[in-house]
Amino acid sequence: MLDLTKKPYYLKQEQIEYLKKKIQKMTVAEKIGQLFFVIGQDEATVDIAEFIHKYQPGGMMYRPDKAEKLKRELNIAQKASTIPLLMAANLESGGNGLVSEGTWLGTPLQMAATDDPASAYQLGNVAGSEAYQVGGNMSFAPIVDIDKNFRNPIMNTRTFGSDKNRVLKMSQAQIKGLEANHIIPVIKHFPGDGVDERDQHLLSSVNSLSTDEWLQSYGQIYHTLIEEGAPSVMIAHIMQPAWERKLEPGIADKDLRPASSSKLLIEGLLRNVLHFNGLTITDATPMLGYNTTMARKDLLPATINAGIDMILFNKNIDEDYHYIQQAIDNGILSMERVNEAVMRILGTKLAQGIMNVKEELTQTVPEDLNLKLAEHQQIAQQIAKKSVTLVKDRDQLLPLTPDKYHRIRLVVLGDSDDGGFKEGGHVTDLFKDKLTQAGFEVSLFNRQQLDFHEVFDEGVADLQDKFDLALYVANIETASNQTTTRLDWIHLMAADAPWFMKSIPTVFVSTANPYHLFDVPNMSTFINAYTGNEASIDAVIRKLMGQEAFQGINPVDPFCGDFQTKL
Repeated sequence: MLDLTKKPYYLKQEQIEYLKKKIQKMTVAEKIGQLFFVIGQDEATVDIAEFIHKYQPGGMMYRPDKAEKLKRELNIAQKASTIPLLMAANLESGGNGLVSEGTWLGTPLQMAATDDPASAYQLGNVAGSEAYQVGGNMSFAPIVDIDKNFRNPIMNTRTFGSDKNRVLKMSQAQIKGLEANHIIPVIKHFPGDGVDERDQHLLSSVNSLSTDEWLQSYGQIYHTLIEEGAPSVMIAHIMQPAWERKLEPGIADKDLRPASSSKLLIEGLLRNVLHFNGLTITDATPMLGYNTTMARKDLLPATINAGIDMILFNKNIDEDYHYIQQAIDNGILSMERVNEAVMRILGTKLAQGIMNVKEELTQTVPEDLNLKLAEHQQIAQQIAKKSVTLVKDRDQLLPLTPDKYHRIRLVVLGDSDDGGFKEGGHVTDLFKDKLTQAGFEVSLFNRQQLDFHEVFDEGVADLQDKFDLALYVANIETASNQTTTRLDWIHLMAADAPWFMKSIPTVFVSTANPYHLFDVPNMSTFINAYTGNEASIDAVIRKLMGQEAFQGINPVDPFCGDFQTKL
């Protein structure tokens, strides 16, 4: 039962009375608009003010764009909206989650590798500071998932690792950094990603833990953060069968639902068991994990009936609004439930300082942009220095010096923009240029133009005449809508694979995935950098050359439980 006097609202009676009167006055169309968290509109293709007047959404979520442009667009939207808007972004790895020239501080797993909550605080602080400069007020972060399955293709470096206690303390610190900049944190992805090896973007994935296992891991994290006043939770298209079966004994398998449409998991587990009183928002509803559950015309009303307050994104926006209106008209979706959702939405805006009872935007966006990029870049460098991790150096190949290994063959895997959630880090030129500047002679393996004579005819001695050491760099970033983040060698004879690693010194650096040893278990020297930003690459090279000690710890098991990888 919603209680606006309690956490996370703590509203005064006059504020509650205002909300009651406001909801009585609102039209059904206005209420439907508040239920939708739409994609941020681009001024180049849409009249933003006209869009806001027509659809009256409760919030907008923007993808990265130039700061000046974003500030203008968000300002136009706020001025056009009768009720101030929630303005969100995926502030998972820095301010670059909203501002394209913002700081890519590093992935959550990189913060975890420092084993210092101050790093996670800075993740929230830097991201929050830069987002607030352009009018952002909400972060779809922190990610409080646990990286339990190294095969999971979507979580990985987006998490704070596999230790629930470290995930919790890092999440708490990131929340403090966001809140210090007046950014509302949204913890995600309830009921918990990282167990399944599949991606909820492509199907309804499964958190297969027992109820006790869940309570002692994900449940402990959510319980603690809820007790500390987390204002909002993002609900994923992820199933938790054990809890649905506990809450409704005898439920048929065909009736199990992902959390985004499960009343058992929202009203039952999140609200009644964990006592969450705040705002619930779905993960993006264009995902297959959402849409393949039932027909969208039935699914959208079922989502609100399940206890969710806001629907993230739309397909055809007019059609989606119509589905909700139709469900209200035919009694499938009650006005009582709609009013409760709108009460939570407006209550959150009041409690979090987005608006006042006069319906004025109380968020004060600085007139002059000051992203503090130089200052934030220094923070990124400090974090990189503390996080880069030496997983193993079996044959003691390190340090690398131009005298010892003058000629380096550089082989870069990944480095692609394909897929969602990628930060845009391209590492090939950075590694090549920085190694050259350090005095090495670098030859780059060209995956696009194979030297067939080398690939098919040359042996160890032929390669030894060309290079003294092979440096493999994998920049295979976690991305949505892909089924794996494994190493994918050239399919023609695995032409780029290090078949010679027992004969020629070979070092492997991963800038985006800590688990690649699973595919190269015999590698002598393996380093995890977690993030492909320039600060991390600088730190890697310093450490490779023995100019700086490795300080990072393993926030996950990089050996993947495989005995070969430890040899």
